[in-house]
Amino acid sequence: MTDLPNIMLAALPAFALLIVVEAFYSARRGRGLYRTPDALANVTLGLGNMLIATLLGGLVLLVMSWLYQHRLFTLPTGAWWVWVLCFFADDFTYYWFHRVSHESRWFWASHSVHHSSDKYNFSVSLRQTWTGVPTGSFLFWAWMPLVGFHPAMVLFMQSVSLIYQFWIHTEAIDRLPRWFEAVFNTPSHHRVHHGSDFEYLDRNYAGTLIVWDKLFGSFYPEGATPHYGLTHPLTTDNPLRIAFHEWAGIGRDLRRARSLREVLGTLFAPPGWSADGSSLTTPQMRAQAARQAAAPATSREGAPITVSSQEAP
Repeated sequence: MTDLPNIMLAALPAFALLIVVEAFYSARRGRGLYRTPDALANVTLGLGNMLIATLLGGLVLLVMSWLYQHRLFTLPTGAWWVWVLCFFADDFTYYWFHRVSHESRWFWASHSVHHSSDKYNFSVSLRQTWTGVPTGSFLFWAWMPLVGFHPAMVLFMQSVSLIYQFWIHTEAIDRLPRWFEAVFNTPSHHRVHHGSDFEYLDRNYAGTLIVWDKLFGSFYPEGATPHYGLTHPLTTDNPLRIAFHEWAGIGRDLRRARSLREVLGTLFAPPGWSADGSSLTTPQMRAQAARQAAAPATSREGAPITVSSQEAP
């Protein structure tokens, strides 16, 4: 199984070509999809991610191989149905890895890099973390070799997923046929995921199949054009600051922690968590908004009054 091709490396020329074509299209149509410093930061972060993945790839493979040696079952690598199972297992795992990356600050510190651009184009797919592997992101896939998937199959299928996700980072493609939108992750679905608008936060975690979001209650259809980036926007195109900005924030908050509970909350609670309630997580904000929407506003005379949707929280 060591003779599988490096499809990620093979895809790089196609990525570069598509970025150039999209940038040319944007310039000709006046779409403003690209900002040069932002695109250069995206490419730099992508190259750094590949370098770190190469340097630490041996460690990942060592862990995966050890687990495979202690596997519970043996799945035949030459059987087509094992590859089909591997695809679904990888996509299911990616969904939960991605979801936890939004629901735990430890993993969000790495993943926030990908969300920090205020643009949404093919180059944003290259805007990847430098700290994912060192902080344990690969461990989400540890169960797969343990149940009998060969490590090379697992790593290959991860590459398939990442290649698929390249083309959904664009505003140049509108909605696709209904049957495709119903099953697969698309630019429309993923634009929602990158939106920093309140209704779009923490939605549509899918890698390839959008059915996971529909099954686990995180799906949200695209409505208004999203605003991209973080809820507290970064004002830099410096790749170093982009790569480590959230880790720096964790460090600042840890210095203010006064108990083990606050330390653990700072590290592992959802982004926005605070011990004193001075900031809120996305679920807390949604619960607060639901309570305010459910409680009728009252005029000075005590009669209920109606709040328009534009004024509602």
